Amino acid sequence: MASDLLAVEEARARIIAVLTPTAAETVALAEGAGRVLARGVTARLTQPPADVSAMDGYAVRAGDAVDGATLRVTGAAPAGRPFAGVVGAGEAVRIFTGGFVPDGADAILLQEDATATGDTVRVNEAVAPRRHIRRRGLDFTEGAEVLAAGRKLTARDIGLAAASNNPWLAVHRRPRVGILATGDEIALPGDPIPPGGIVSSNAHALAALVRGAGGDPVVLPIAPDDTAAIAEVAASAHAFDLLVTTGGASVGDHDLVQQALGGEGFELGFWKIAMRPGKPLIWGRLGRTPVLGLPGNPVSAIVCGVVFLIPAIARLSGLPGAPPPTRRVLSAVALPQNDRRADHLRATLAVDDQGRMVATPAAVQDSSMLATLARADALVLRAPFAPALPAGAEVEAIMLAELGV
Repeated sequence: MASDLLAVEEARARIIAVLTPTAAETVALAEGAGRVLARGVTARLTQPPADVSAMDGYAVRAGDAVDGATLRVTGAAPAGRPFAGVVGAGEAVRIFTGGFVPDGADAILLQEDATATGDTVRVNEAVAPRRHIRRRGLDFTEGAEVLAAGRKLTARDIGLAAASNNPWLAVHRRPRVGILATGDEIALPGDPIPPGGIVSSNAHALAALVRGAGGDPVVLPIAPDDTAAIAEVAASAHAFDLLVTTGGASVGDHDLVQQALGGEGFELGFWKIAMRPGKPLIWGRLGRTPVLGLPGNPVSAIVCGVVFLIPAIARLSGLPGAPPPTRRVLSAVALPQNDRRADHLRATLAVDDQGRMVATPAAVQDSSMLATLARADALVLRAPFAPALPAGAEVEAIMLAELGV
């Protein structure tokens, strides 16, 4: 591979290596879903707090509850109203699921295995000791860590945090991401389009990607192709955890991002990736703020967002920043030998008559074609210099819907 092009994996690793998670903030339990824990969650109580019944029936002494025995019912123990007495010899207490097991009882006689008559109950099937009893602390005990730091919280986790009596959670602050689109030729949707111009889509697509990945996007005003204008907008970089630019990243007289930021103290980490689409990618630092410069072509910007920006936001949010997950699928068409750049083919997915997932790459893979990307379900990955493959061969693919893209 040419020495001036950096491999995708190495570029992503170098981005992740210099990013650190945002500081912790405290949020209400109801606001915790999807956030990453900055500190572990410790149980503030024991669950269950006592031995409780797992079924509706009768709390009994197993030694008394033999087949055919008749026991005297001395009270009841519904959930939330424990029985205050003790279960003695030949006695039973009516109990319901979640009710505290009374002192003296060591088993639960199921109501379907019993016949109640007045204040007595007949045992129709013998019970074994500890049968149908959930022991105290079966789920968790007070002081135990129930959720570890660095975990992205699911609805299940929120339920566990609530059950362990934690109304507040310490999570990493959502990364604040500034998005700067550059170019004389672009206009915001709905605004007048200049002669020879186009509507800007990148900033809006990237903002949606950032929000879906757990970040807080801030779309900055479009900067024209002027170093002073770009530098003026970029001067606000200190307010962000990450500054993302789009456009002005490749080789040409009007690609001014590096030139404009250089005057503001920009330090270049690397430039140009061995990937398609997305070769002209910039990574560096402007003061304390990391800067990710994405290409101006809309498909290239979004694909680079999937490959680099989503992992970067994950790392800033407190996660490891792993590569996008992939699945093995079958290619519906023959694929030619690849060149030195890792390819990301926009493809639709279908299930064949054998239940296998099949990917069909779009016939035209131009990096300006947003409609093709919008219709795609996956990015089929082709490594540099990958050999030709016949139709039906297995390939790796990034599932776009799984990333919320």
